[in-house]
Amino acid sequence: MLGATAARLATNRAFASAQMGFSLGWHVVLASFGVGFPLLVLYAEWRGQRSRDPVYAELARRWSKVLGVLFAVGAVSGTILSFELGILWPGLMGRFGSVFGFPFSLEGFAFFVEAIFLGIYLYGWDRVSPRAHLASGVPIALAGLASAWFVVTANSWMNDPTGFRLVHGKVTDVSPWAGMLNPATPTETVHMLAAAYMVTGFGVASVYAVAQLRGRTGRYHATGMRLGLAMGAVLAPLQGVVGDLSARYVASHQPVKLAAMEAVFHTSRGVPESLGGIAYGGRLHLAVRIPDGLSLLTHFDPNSAVTGLDAAPAGTRPPVNPVHLSFDAMVLVGFFLLLVAGWSAWAWWRRRSLPGTRPYLFALVAAGPLAVAALEAGWVATEVGRQPWIVYRVMRVSEAVSPAPGLWVGLPVLLVVYAALTAVLLVVLRRLAATEAPGAQAAAPGSGREADLREAGP
Repeated sequence: MLGATAARLATNRAFASAQMGFSLGWHVVLASFGVGFPLLVLYAEWRGQRSRDPVYAELARRWSKVLGVLFAVGAVSGTILSFELGILWPGLMGRFGSVFGFPFSLEGFAFFVEAIFLGIYLYGWDRVSPRAHLASGVPIALAGLASAWFVVTANSWMNDPTGFRLVHGKVTDVSPWAGMLNPATPTETVHMLAAAYMVTGFGVASVYAVAQLRGRTGRYHATGMRLGLAMGAVLAPLQGVVGDLSARYVASHQPVKLAAMEAVFHTSRGVPESLGGIAYGGRLHLAVRIPDGLSLLTHFDPNSAVTGLDAAPAGTRPPVNPVHLSFDAMVLVGFFLLLVAGWSAWAWWRRRSLPGTRPYLFALVAAGPLAVAALEAGWVATEVGRQPWIVYRVMRVSEAVSPAPGLWVGLPVLLVVYAALTAVLLVVLRRLAATEAPGAQAAAPGSGREADLREAGP
């Protein structure tokens, strides 16, 4: 009987983790656009009002429709996640819901503010004054940022749980504010928000780079590409700094996670920085090693000690290969995006224009999906690197998962639901891209801008 129960818990843990991981991986992309895209829409509208340039005005109008579609689909996936927390992880919510449920409540208020003002913004085109319409979009951008910040504070609490005491296994002295403002909050939230703006910026630039490679080289597509690229390029160097601070935080608060990220098996001094490689047999093979690099990066001392996986009992060590390879992938893509940002800045500084060469446009096309890949890889390194803990050093995943039979059914059902959502999203976005720009007839004759609007795409 005990063996059957243990087997069911192991099965539930595997399927619940896969289901939650897939849901989060899918939703985080839309959530990132929910953070960054409103800012691009507002900037385009503001530039259009200020310069009376119909290209900016048309970008704002068309992007606002895309924003509405992304928000609607993101609301569905976010609702699924909220149900999964209670259904899949009753042990976590039952014991610690009073501690880290607070930011989810605040996120609910931010979500409703975002939904209300998005409705006003979409309906208000040509029905209110331009200034009032622009002002109605500001709460959308602020609420989207706030929603992401609140949710990530809940995750940061799982990495550094504070705001409570455990007395004989019971949670006492609960302080939701202390839980939300835990030591991991500053670096993790800023790191995620910067990633969200980068995904949005490079994603938008990628779409318009594809259009330019297909021969749509007018001002409409050039302007859309430039606006998206500006957001991604500005955030790229900042993300490098924040990422370094995050790694230092992990080194001091979750050293075993850092050991998995860097595939360090034994605590030692003068530890090299290992790039790539596969871990097996208690060692990392086929890696490129920079002597003393990890010790220098972690403590500014090439002879400093770095904690290895041997500092934790065997049953509390995260799996090395998924964490290490995901972390390396995130860093590698980060350097690529930084290179694209530097290339763009150099060209703009020299000629006040972006390169129109095919190599540059291909680099921009790659930057969009690679930014998403880096986002996903970062979350894999963060979440898998915390294993086997769902709340670091307090509760294991096996203690939090539901013991109910038949939990595995949720994963195939979820895959079907998300496949349908993905198909609907792609069909709607393609139809929006295929329609003629509504403002194509609005450009002043002889202004030289009619063609830019007639060829308008997304």
